[in-house]
Amino acid sequence: MDFTTSAVIVSWAAIALLALVVSGLIRQVHQLSRTQEHHPGRVGIAPGASAPGLDPAALDGLLTPGRAALLLFLDADCRTCGDVLAEARAWTVRQDTGAPQVFGFYAGAGPQAEEGAVPVRDHRPELFTAYDIPATPYAVAIDPEGRIARSEPLGSPTALLRLLDDIHPATPRSLP
Repeated sequence: MDFTTSAVIVSWAAIALLALVVSGLIRQVHQLSRTQEHHPGRVGIAPGASAPGLDPAALDGLLTPGRAALLLFLDADCRTCGDVLAEARAWTVRQDTGAPQVFGFYAGAGPQAEEGAVPVRDHRPELFTAYDIPATPYAVAIDPEGRIARSEPLGSPTALLRLLDDIHPATPRSLP
């Protein structure tokens, strides 16, 4: 038997041993998960709660009373956050005056860019704490009465557009 044949046999034996170890670990995880009680926890602020920090001083007077808003919680080191902010700006430009106001917030320093259609405020860690933000990008929709309508993570600009469409459906246009 030559070296190559021996190496192939040893490799197959190692793969078989690894498969046995992995299957044993999977079996143990299944047994542990069946014995553990599952208590799903809520992340983010609960829908229906009053939106914290809506006083004019906390949000620099950005909010218009009686108008829905969408707060985007972002991070400067997050590429998806930049994409979400760019999509939010593009969406805002296309909307009418009745659309929700969209704002971006950073816990630390935000990217240095033009203000655009979406006002951005950095160094706002107190808002991340008040809204119980677990990760970025994260969106919190506030209804016109100042209550939380939705609170959810955003994984992509498409998720943002779905959320915006849910809270402000596009006005149907008549065909010419």
